[in-house]
Amino acid sequence: MVPGFLSRPRFRKLLAVLLPAAVCFSVGQCEDWLRFRGPNGSGVCLDKAPVPAEWGPTKNLKWKVAVPGAGVSCPVVVGSRVFVTCYDGYGLDRREPGEQEDLTRSMVCFDRADGTVLWQKTVKAVLPEDPYSGMGVPEHGYASHTPVSDGKHIYAFFGKSGVFAWDLDGRELWHAPVGLESDPRRWGSSSSPVLSGNILIVPAGPESRAVIGFDAGTGKEIWRAESEGLGNVWGTPIEVTSDGRTDVVIGAPNEIWGLNPETGKLRWFCEAMETDQFSSSVVEADGMIYAIEGRGGGSIAVKGGGKGDVTKTHVIWSGRDSSRFGTPVVYDGRIYYFSNKVVNCMNAVTGERIFQGRLTNNIAPAASNQPDESDSPGTGRQRTRGFGGASDYASAIIADGKIFYTARNGDIYVLKATDTLQQLAVNRVTNNDEEFSATPAVSDGQLFIRSSRYLYCVAAKQE
Repeated sequence: MVPGFLSRPRFRKLLAVLLPAAVCFSVGQCEDWLRFRGPNGSGVCLDKAPVPAEWGPTKNLKWKVAVPGAGVSCPVVVGSRVFVTCYDGYGLDRREPGEQEDLTRSMVCFDRADGTVLWQKTVKAVLPEDPYSGMGVPEHGYASHTPVSDGKHIYAFFGKSGVFAWDLDGRELWHAPVGLESDPRRWGSSSSPVLSGNILIVPAGPESRAVIGFDAGTGKEIWRAESEGLGNVWGTPIEVTSDGRTDVVIGAPNEIWGLNPETGKLRWFCEAMETDQFSSSVVEADGMIYAIEGRGGGSIAVKGGGKGDVTKTHVIWSGRDSSRFGTPVVYDGRIYYFSNKVVNCMNAVTGERIFQGRLTNNIAPAASNQPDESDSPGTGRQRTRGFGGASDYASAIIADGKIFYTARNGDIYVLKATDTLQQLAVNRVTNNDEEFSATPAVSDGQLFIRSSRYLYCVAAKQE
């Protein structure tokens, strides 16, 4: 059993421990975008291809295609293919949600070149599902988990309906259940699966109060790490390598845990932010783990590795900085995070604030005030109230030395990734009523943006 967090004293002090001066913050170069927030969940792509700073319906938009369902899962890019999950049949309209027995989920494979649908695999939902009501599920729906790929296969986590594996041509390889429970508030689940070698790690906190390790080739369950605290976790794990050892790290209420990816056994833990839930994901840079959490949470930096309770030995700093749902991004020794269209920049070594500022829409977006001429009804969740920056769900990413931050209403802000606030642009791919809660993907100079109705590919047009 993973230790329960409720019995531990809450963390209240700032530890004045500093990292060695010669720290290099870097992320491996990437081409494909194989999981939630790309390489190890960092949100950083360091390939050399330039990414446009400006775009709109008629500028630097390579293609636009309707997604056959709703959802907020993020695009995954594997070679010449782009994968997105979605749902349909139930929970598309707050006023008339429909019948749960009609709920389906799909994995959709698009051609990267032009957005053509190459294949779609649809599965019926395992019932009963969490209801489409209240403050939870209607905010994100039933396709919130981003798929993951090893470059040869694609894996999807569909909550109570379980885990599915296909090859890249759509042939189903296996399916495994994870559990039928719900989180205490019945908000639904959203944590995404990750791969550690040949083990598919599924954070099924709401469904079974567990993180589960499956054999990625066969779907056989290898291990199960259980804790009641996982029922209030919506973040996605990452891998952290320290002293020649790799741990799978995930944030939980009041704690951060490091698990053995081969057995699921708890290797270490530390006391963390004072919060009864963990909505965002932890991030890593050069063996350091960072987390910023909202709802009364805060911020923390933890050195990876260790054994048992490492609170006194590995916590480098903690603070009161907090965000809402988005995960921070670490780049060149700085931590960037966004909340309600306010950008914050912190020193990753000390936790001190470098700058804070509100983003502006006075920079004219590369879009007109008219609906897109190419727009068609499409599919997607219809909202009955407005949405804005106060509850943005997408996380910022960095590519080509630029930060891309997506507001829920479709404004995408572009900033220079420096130690001062330098906003380059604010763009929209559409002026129609679409919701943008998915974190974009980036690969080889192309930005893949998913809304509640469409998938867009932004790229510099060839002369």
